[in-house]
Amino acid sequence: MQILHRKLLPMIPYNRVVGFRLYSTKKFLDVGQPTAASHPELLKEGEITPGITSEEYILRRKRLLELLPDKSLAIIAAAPVKMMTDVVPYTYRPDADYLYITGCQQPGGVAVLGHDHGLCMFMPEASPHDVIWQGQIAGVNAALDMFKAEQSYPMNKLHKILPDMIRSSSELFHNARTAMQTYMDLDAFQKAAYNGKVKDLSVYTHEARLIKSTAELKLMRDSASIGCQALLQTMLHSKAFPYEGMLSARVEYECKMRGAQRMAFNPVVGGGPNGSVIHYSRNDQKIKDGDLVLMDIGCELHGYVSDLTRTWPPCGNFSPVHEELYNLILETNKECIHLCKPGASIRQIHNYSVDKLHKGFKEIGMLKDDRSLSYHQLNPTNIGHYLGMDVHDCSTISHDRPLRPGVVITIEPGVYIPTGFNCPERYQGIGIRIEDEVLITESGSEVLTGSLPKEIKHIESLLNNYWHGMGMDTQNAAAAVSG
Repeated sequence: MQILHRKLLPMIPYNRVVGFRLYSTKKFLDVGQPTAASHPELLKEGEITPGITSEEYILRRKRLLELLPDKSLAIIAAAPVKMMTDVVPYTYRPDADYLYITGCQQPGGVAVLGHDHGLCMFMPEASPHDVIWQGQIAGVNAALDMFKAEQSYPMNKLHKILPDMIRSSSELFHNARTAMQTYMDLDAFQKAAYNGKVKDLSVYTHEARLIKSTAELKLMRDSASIGCQALLQTMLHSKAFPYEGMLSARVEYECKMRGAQRMAFNPVVGGGPNGSVIHYSRNDQKIKDGDLVLMDIGCELHGYVSDLTRTWPPCGNFSPVHEELYNLILETNKECIHLCKPGASIRQIHNYSVDKLHKGFKEIGMLKDDRSLSYHQLNPTNIGHYLGMDVHDCSTISHDRPLRPGVVITIEPGVYIPTGFNCPERYQGIGIRIEDEVLITESGSEVLTGSLPKEIKHIESLLNNYWHGMGMDTQNAAAAVSG
């Protein structure tokens, strides 16, 4: 058991994640985000962001220009800073399209991509007051030297330079999700919009982002590995600390200690009937002894996210009713993963899962009719989605699109039985989901979250052996907290 435990917890050495020195006399230019000079533990020479080289960013821009109509222009603004209160901002997260094209992880900029001039970046300028309160930011020099833009200007020049670019373009595309009044109020933009020349860029950026490069897949494997290790540690501690809030805190701690910058979304920690709420986020209940807990978590590593779900009983033993439902979901999960291969589509896999679960629910007496409405009350979700820089990545790409090698999707069958649903009472208030990340390969697929146990016997064995292996002092401390 101890050997299995060690294999399932291949910890990333902390010195690879949290590099530090007691002092340093080496000077480097601060550009507002990590560089190879300022963070050698994160970036190699030639990388703009960890794992992604300047050459790859340049290839991305060329690829996007190949997809865009000739003589068209693309405007991509950085995501705005969102405020929690009048003076407290939320933690900043770059817009995926802006980051994908530029490598810039900071707010305030506008990138313009065109066939005639390549990448032009309009960069914010920090005042001495801004530097004192918020630190240095990337400016024009960083855009040229670090982000490898062909042209760069301060933002206060945008109103003089961008209008001519717009007027000389055949079509104008912009990221509508992060659109800024700074350029939308320009007469040239307004005229183009009036003439029907302005369209959403995401159709093209999502196409470019769908198939992941070798470097992107390395980051996605690492992000999935961190998520698996973090969730496994959380599972092992769930018997000692059966509180939704504590489990949420634990998984975030474990992710960040392994190098994740942030969670991909607020963890779903649904104990008992809360597990039947698909995107439950309150995480404020104690999990009753004998109940299941459903945890849907994901973390973000250098711009790439993970997304995985496991459901288990913190007490260490599945009840017969839980086991009956869990095995149906697990069987559906495995069969759907087997269908993941080039040429298949998410829609086809989803339809298979609906048929499989509908039949299973009827066989155990949980569904009394063939109406789709009744089934969708138990599972209104899709079998999966694309995954990458965003959790629901490349959302403009149809689920009917045949899958190709390099695409990453999720497979996440589940059942969510409301309390009071017209079925035997023993099933009411149960929520179960088993979610894995799947990379489509030339020969089939690779499960990126395959290291995280999902078989009942493995989960029960791990939970109970871990608990019995804890010292009495730890058990007593846990009992005191839970008491």
